[in-house]
Amino acid sequence: MNLIREVVQQAINTGYLTLEAEERLRFLLRGKYEQEDFEAFVALQHAAMLGQVKQESRELLAASKV
Repeated sequence: MNLIREVVQQAINTGYLTLEAEERLRFLLRGKYEQEDFEAFVALQHAAMLGQVKQESRELLAASKV
């Protein structure tokens, strides 16, 4: 996946953002991207805030605190 919107679409479709996908997003956001990619990323953030997409990294962090 070479576009932010592709990574975002997969996360939204599955309801889950893996560690690999999160790392891929960090990498892609460092470079140039189109407005559509930025809007997709904002949509992903919104979906995560609403609980529609769970983040593997947050689950691992929560498990390590128990």
